[in-house]
Amino acid sequence: MAKDKTIYTCGECGGTSPRWLGKCPHCGAWNTLVEGVAEGGGAPPKNRFAALAKTSEVMPLSRIEARDVQRTPTGHEELDRVLGGGIVEGGVVLIGGDPGIGKSTLLLQALDSLQRAGLPTLYVTGEESGAQVALRARRLGIEGSQVQVLAEIQLEKILATLDAEKPAIAVIDSIQTVYSDQLTSAPGSVAQVRECAAHLTRAAKASGTAIVLVGHVTKEGALAGPRVLEHMVDTVLYFEGDTHSSFRLIRAIKNRFGAVNEIGVFAMTEKGLKGVSNPSAIFLSQHAQPVPGSCVMVTLEGTRPLLVELQALVDSGGPSPRRLSVGLERDRLAMLLAVLHRHAGVACLDQDVFVNAVGGVRISEPAADLGVMLAITSSLRGKPLPKGFLAFGEVGLAGEVRPAPRGQERLKEAAKLGFSVAVVPKANLPKKNDKAFDGLTVHGVERIEEALDLVRRLE
Repeated sequence: MAKDKTIYTCGECGGTSPRWLGKCPHCGAWNTLVEGVAEGGGAPPKNRFAALAKTSEVMPLSRIEARDVQRTPTGHEELDRVLGGGIVEGGVVLIGGDPGIGKSTLLLQALDSLQRAGLPTLYVTGEESGAQVALRARRLGIEGSQVQVLAEIQLEKILATLDAEKPAIAVIDSIQTVYSDQLTSAPGSVAQVRECAAHLTRAAKASGTAIVLVGHVTKEGALAGPRVLEHMVDTVLYFEGDTHSSFRLIRAIKNRFGAVNEIGVFAMTEKGLKGVSNPSAIFLSQHAQPVPGSCVMVTLEGTRPLLVELQALVDSGGPSPRRLSVGLERDRLAMLLAVLHRHAGVACLDQDVFVNAVGGVRISEPAADLGVMLAITSSLRGKPLPKGFLAFGEVGLAGEVRPAPRGQERLKEAAKLGFSVAVVPKANLPKKNDKAFDGLTVHGVERIEEALDLVRRLE
């Protein structure tokens, strides 16, 4: 018997190589080649690949009827927010997250809500038995649910069940456990994941069934399997949050039917995941008195303004000072410290600087620059910022304070939550006599040294 040929497949792009290399020759990624067995050399079956959309004639865009997609609410407002309003007919959603973070729990809750609304549903589990799913349903208080459950990992049987049952929405938990008979490789391999996802996507588009694929993540936080998986589907959602905390964030990375970077906030309770209507309360620490090194800023997550507390601690560091940031980019912190030194005369060369975004939220936008710098100077001087104070704005390398997008919405959210003083870029100043900003005194600044002088006067 001839020995099976070994090939090495890239986990990022799916490219193959006859021998192991440290760097993928196709996409240039390092340490992504995984050993596997080459597929048989027989002729591939006919109609293995087909177009997702029906072939049509060439016609001008003006003659094509524009129709909005119908959405079905899931019964969970935060999940609907991330999806863009609800489940779309024939849409394929990929949801990834760490083990135990609550993916299966949330999807089982959503399926139960949709089933109670009168829609046929199907839950395909490849990781658990039906008894384990029933046990989870009992813990969630939905033991009387009529959701159809199928414990199966073979793709062909799953497709046959989808064709027979014709559910409105089906959940595949998880895509890494599904395998096809057409391939000889093991479940979870790059070829199997890519092939099964393509077949399920085609089935969703052909039948109109909305399919949700559950995906595992790697140690780095990216979805396991080929990166092409994210390109096939319509929506990619990521579960974020510390497993030791009760709060979970769902972030939309890609959405063909809605906005990206939208987040949904959930709280893990004994009865499953519950949506949080006012998430700003999570990211604000409760202090009886103002403390040094704490500054509140307003960040935008999709269309939703969130108030986040930024904490800074400056301490004597000795000959090799440390720079540590949690929830913010470390390189950005080093740049802000250099701007502080050059343009504001605040030196932290021999100081340890630690910066933290409260609540486990990750801030990627530059509007947090001003808040971080004010928190650092507050900790360095040992003087707290005024009560009810907030700041936002991007700081450039020349020391200028640049405007943040949608500044009016940020200020309205702060005024609604009872904040009294705000330092913002001059371009973000609201119009005079605007009733929406009653009780909020807004100061506009153009340079970082001007902002620091203003804060000293406010103290």
